[in-house]
Amino acid sequence: MLQKRIIQCCRELGKPVVVATQMLESMIQAPLPTRAEASDVATAVYDGADAVMLSAETAAGQYPLEAVAIMNRIILEVERDPYFRKLLDARQPVPEANTEDAICAALRTICTTLTVAAIVTYTASGSTSLRAARERPAAPILSLTAQMNVARRLALVWGVQALPSSALEQVGDIVAAARAGALQEGLAKSGQNIVITAGAPLGKPGTTNLLHITTVE
Repeated sequence: MLQKRIIQCCRELGKPVVVATQMLESMIQAPLPTRAEASDVATAVYDGADAVMLSAETAAGQYPLEAVAIMNRIILEVERDPYFRKLLDARQPVPEANTEDAICAALRTICTTLTVAAIVTYTASGSTSLRAARERPAAPILSLTAQMNVARRLALVWGVQALPSSALEQVGDIVAAARAGALQEGLAKSGQNIVITAGAPLGKPGTTNLLHITTVE
């Protein structure tokens, strides 16, 4: 019960939450996990955790590659389950009464209304990407940031793929970088829609107020 409450609390606050509970411990010495261990990983994903963690299995275990591969298989299998999306939607937190949450809630609505290949956020501090991930949208989130330390932190966030970028000064530059980044990372193809969010003035943390829909060329 506590694990589920902690995960839900973190989601409501827009904070990344990692489940690290000796998830595949038997794989320190065995090439396959137990059914109970596989269920632990699946349950964490169903609960909405941002990440699941291995420790001794990869640091000192005999089957580190197999442990990572098994965990990845379990995650992908859960995320393909239609019930997974229903659970995420059922736990959808209420947006706070601010511009940033209003924009990110609109992102989620757009992804269910239009066919959207990806969401692209341009962020200085990472807060835009965190609030977008809080909504658990149906499309992947590509986070453009000029700060390498921000990109590294965002690697743990649900649905986010961080891409280091040069500092951008115009909205047109963000649109161009978003199109190019989505193509480069294989998240969108020519002719597909992407949704872009950022804040003006650009580069100032906590100013998410821009929402733009464009087509990748």
